[in-house]
Amino acid sequence: MVTSAPKSTTPLTGEKRVTFHNLDWQAYQQIRQALEERSVARLTYDRGSLEIVMPLEVHEFSARMIELFIRILVVELGLRMKTMGSTTLDREDLDRGAQPDNGYYIQNYAAVAGRTVDLSQDPPPDLVVEVDISHSDLDKNALYAAMGVAEFWRFDGSELRIYGLEEGQYEEQEVSPTFPLIEKTDLYRFLAMAKQDEVEAEVEFRAWVRDRQ
Repeated sequence: MVTSAPKSTTPLTGEKRVTFHNLDWQAYQQIRQALEERSVARLTYDRGSLEIVMPLEVHEFSARMIELFIRILVVELGLRMKTMGSTTLDREDLDRGAQPDNGYYIQNYAAVAGRTVDLSQDPPPDLVVEVDISHSDLDKNALYAAMGVAEFWRFDGSELRIYGLEEGQYEEQEVSPTFPLIEKTDLYRFLAMAKQDEVEAEVEFRAWVRDRQ
């Protein structure tokens, strides 16, 4: 059974989103280069379709707090991590590219530590996080599965879905393969507390993780 977060009765507006179709790789690259230094837009390109997202406050809060949640887990569990943030993950050979909210090397940290990642020869991030408050027209599960991302988190403002890559396709998981210590409800509680006091949320979650090792 999939664990769901309590549903809000107030519709969330987390981003402004527009999708263009029938664009080739060169057109996508030209648009990306034109936007990357002028806006905080997130771009996702999937075989001719380009989605441009402008994050709003709810989106950014969720993305940053999930990033903090993951960092706390990595630090307190004694792991290592290379953070990619929203670095563009372009794969011209797949005719796909994306700027996720967060990307991380954890299991493959040693392979990319201390240098710039080159996806033509390096593995993809081990964990990618996307916050999609409003509906996306693109099949991001298929996109990141094609790139070989081992674990994919999607958060819609109230519910987290965790996907693990199995034989080239994602299967939904109740527990994170990377962080089996935690459950989805732990993230929900962390986010709820962070809305009131981000510092207190961090202090309490760090202590919680330490107590369970």
